[in-house]
Amino acid sequence: MPGITREEVAHLAKLARLELKDEELDHFAGQLDDIIGAVAAVSEVADDAAVPPTSHPLPLTNVMRQDEVRPSLTPRQALSGAPAQEQQRFKVPQILGEE
Repeated sequence: MPGITREEVAHLAKLARLELKDEELDHFAGQLDDIIGAVAAVSEVADDAAVPPTSHPLPLTNVMRQDEVRPSLTPRQALSGAPAQEQQRFKVPQILGEE
């Protein structure tokens, strides 16, 4: 497979409105060749019918615990140290206007 040419890199740079120097064209051409090679290698594995499709390389398990009711503070206890309260809730300064 022929590699990416300097002209193709220059064309891509022009489309992206990037200004590249001559040495950058050669540098990025090599990098793009490496990237395309890596994508081709992944594509070969992805086309193999013996490899089952997966969304994650490792099995996922739920690490969240079940919700359960446990003893907690009463509203009075929770609000006991609050500088301001209203209707059994913490009262804080308004930060957003009515828009």
